[in-house]
Amino acid sequence: MAGGHGGSILSRRWGRVCKGPLCFPIGNMPQTPPFTGQLNTGVYNKNLYQAKEEGYSGLYYHDNNLASGSLEALIHHLVPTVDYYPDRTYIFTFLLSSRLFIRPHELMSKVCHLCMEQQRLSDPQADKMRVRKIAPKVLQLLTEWTETFAYDFRDEKTMRSLKELTHRLANGDEVYRKAVGQMSQALIRRLTALSQYEEALVKINAAAAERLTSLKAKPQASIQRDMLSICNDPFAVAQQLTHIELERLSYIGPEEFVQAFVQKDPLDNDKSCFSDHKKASSLEAYVDWFNRLSYLVATEICLPVKKKQRARVMEFFIDVARECFNIGNFNSLMAIISGMNMSPVSRLKKTWNKVKTAKFDILEHQMDPSSNFYNYRTALRGATQRSVTANSSREKVRHTNNNNNNNSAAASRILTLPPAASADVSFNN
Repeated sequence: MAGGHGGSILSRRWGRVCKGPLCFPIGNMPQTPPFTGQLNTGVYNKNLYQAKEEGYSGLYYHDNNLASGSLEALIHHLVPTVDYYPDRTYIFTFLLSSRLFIRPHELMSKVCHLCMEQQRLSDPQADKMRVRKIAPKVLQLLTEWTETFAYDFRDEKTMRSLKELTHRLANGDEVYRKAVGQMSQALIRRLTALSQYEEALVKINAAAAERLTSLKAKPQASIQRDMLSICNDPFAVAQQLTHIELERLSYIGPEEFVQAFVQKDPLDNDKSCFSDHKKASSLEAYVDWFNRLSYLVATEICLPVKKKQRARVMEFFIDVARECFNIGNFNSLMAIISGMNMSPVSRLKKTWNKVKTAKFDILEHQMDPSSNFYNYRTALRGATQRSVTANSSREKVRHTNNNNNNNSAAASRILTLPPAASADVSFNN
C-alpha cells in the first residue's frame, strides 16, 4: 500500500472488539458495488465499471463487490467524477477506517488536490458546464464528511483544505455559493456545540469534585435531599435519564470508537496516525456518566439508616430500571444494575430479604453477559424493530436511544442528579 504501511487497507482482518454490553464491529468492510446508481439511472454500465477498474489500479473486486485496495486507489475511489459518485457505505467506512493509515487533514488535502486536478477546478478557463456537473457531487461528498465526521474539521489544516476546495466550487455560481454557505454554517454550529459541551463537562466535573470533597468532610451536613425527595416517579426518572443519555450520546463521533480501540490494541505501524488526534473525550464522558449513575444508585441505597428505608430505595431503582428497559434505554438500565451489584449494596443481606426481587432478577437476566450478551442483543433487536414500525416520534424515542445516530440533544430541562459519594465506606446492615 502506498505510504509505506504495507499491504492493503481492506485486506487486513481486524476482527471484532467487544467490551461489556457495548460491541463495536470493525471487521469486514461493507460491500460497495464497483458502479453505483446513486446519481444516475441505476443501470449497470459495463464500460464505466471497466474504466473505473482500469483507471485505478490497486482496487480488487470479488463478485462485483470491492474487496480490497491500496490507500491511493481507495482515495481515488472516494473522489467523485462527472460520471461517478461513491456508494454511501463506502464513504462512511473509508472515512472511518482510513484514519488508521492517514491523518484526516492529509486525506482532505489529497481529496482537495484530486478534485481540482482531475476536474480542472483550479483552471479559470475550465469548462463551466463540466464544473456544474461535478460541483454537486463534490459538495455532496463534503457534506457527508462534515456531517458525519465533523470533529475532523477542528484541525485547522483540514478546515483550510475544505475552504480552498469549496471556494473553487462556489466561485461565480450563486447556487453553489449558497450550498457551501449552508454546509459551512452547519459545520460551525456542530463544532460550536461541541466546544460548549466540553466546557459544560469541565464545570460539571469540577462541581462534582467539590461536592465530593464537602461530603467527605461533613457527610451528614452535606446531604440535603435524597433521590426520592426530588422525584419518586420511576417513569419520570427513566425519562430524564434518557434525556441525559441522548444528549451525551449525540456528541460522540464514530471515529472515537476506532480511536479508543486502537489505543488499547495499536496496530503495528499505525500508532503515529493517532498521535496528534484529540482524545475520545465525548466517549470518555459517556463512560464517566455510566459510572456516576452506578455510584449514585449505590450511594442512595446505602444512605438510609433503617433497613425498611433502604429496601424502599432498592425497589424504587428496580422500578426505574424496568422503565428504562421499556423505553429502550439499556445503558441506564445496565448502570442501575451495576450499582445495585456493587459490594456495599450486594452485602446488605437483611435489606435484600425485605425486597421483592422478581423484577430485578428478570432485568439481570436480560443483561446477562453470557454468550456475548445474547439476551441483551436480542432485546436490542426487538427494540429496534419496534422503532421501525412505530407510528409516532414519541414511540420512536422509546426504542431508539441506543442507536448512535447523532440525534440532536434533548431540549427539555433535565433532572439534576446529586453526585455520588465514595464507595470506600463501611456500611452497616
